Amino acid sequence: MRVADFDFHLPDERIALRPVSPRDSARLLVVEPGAPRRDLEVRDLPGLLRAGDVLVLNDTRVIPARLKGVRTRGENRTVVEATLHRRLSPHAWTAFMRPGKRLAPGDRVAFGESGDRACLAASLDATVREKGEGGEVTLAFDLAGPDLDAAISERGAMPLPPYIAAKRPEDEQDRTDYQTVYAAEDGSVAAPTAGLHFTPELFACLAEAGVTIEKVTLHVGAGTFLPVKTEDLSEHVMHAEWGEVDASTAERLNTARAAGGRIVCVGTTSLRLLESAAGEDGQVRAFLGETAIFITPGYRFRAADGLMTNFHLPKSTLFMLVSAFAGVQAMRAAYDHAISSGYRFYSYGDASLLWRAA
Repeated sequence: MRVADFDFHLPDERIALRPVSPRDSARLLVVEPGAPRRDLEVRDLPGLLRAGDVLVLNDTRVIPARLKGVRTRGENRTVVEATLHRRLSPHAWTAFMRPGKRLAPGDRVAFGESGDRACLAASLDATVREKGEGGEVTLAFDLAGPDLDAAISERGAMPLPPYIAAKRPEDEQDRTDYQTVYAAEDGSVAAPTAGLHFTPELFACLAEAGVTIEKVTLHVGAGTFLPVKTEDLSEHVMHAEWGEVDASTAERLNTARAAGGRIVCVGTTSLRLLESAAGEDGQVRAFLGETAIFITPGYRFRAADGLMTNFHLPKSTLFMLVSAFAGVQAMRAAYDHAISSGYRFYSYGDASLLWRAA
């Protein structure tokens, strides 16, 4: 298949720049094979599930991974911006940097804007260790471990997606809005956005309905926003992301499914991780490491029965994934309906609940 097969026109006004409040008042489009589409709200989710079903959440926490700084090379200085992508060691990260062409191995970068209120034991400085062919830069920071984490948290900004950042600056409200209420494990540079719709009240209603919650961790990288640059999908290479499914979680998921419960992934990140952890027999196994799974139509799903997810970009790997899950024609029709009905798109937008087509 080709990238053009997943294109569609999205009016600019459909892009949500802020989330709705309360979170669970967002709209929810239900797409189920052989049934009419339904326009509901996220707070209706407990009535759409059965006792014994399991919701799988990604408990990663977004770090303030966008850093502004100054590159120094001798007497020359250039203002730069880095979006951290993937941690390599206690002191090293890969990052996407602008302007990338102005950087070279050996350059020094001092992060933190002049006049900021950071009060650190040491400055947040790094050396450009290497440049990759895909535009990634490896940064070796002078700080390491918890000291580096604290410095990034102090000087960094929440890495809003490009389609929001191009329209307004990040502010303090985004530190709350762009984080799930159950976030626990630091490491993502993009939010698992389907999870942004959940509230403590919604979790209480799900528990009353007999729905179980399980948590896995996938640290979302900035590569999730990169466009597919190859016209032929078979030539696209996904950026790897680190994830974990522990053995006890895997066992509970397998037990629930064997008893007739359905596994519903909250977000494409949870789904990609479970599919990476599942064998050909559909059994989920403990998983610890990186996954670069790229799901397109024709993929045979092993672990997930349902998927709750936001509305994605044209020609994106995520729109390809939902098309694989619920069917290409079904998703084209669903997106046409969402656009004409005023659904809000992307990270701060509305949600859909998709049931697997086959």
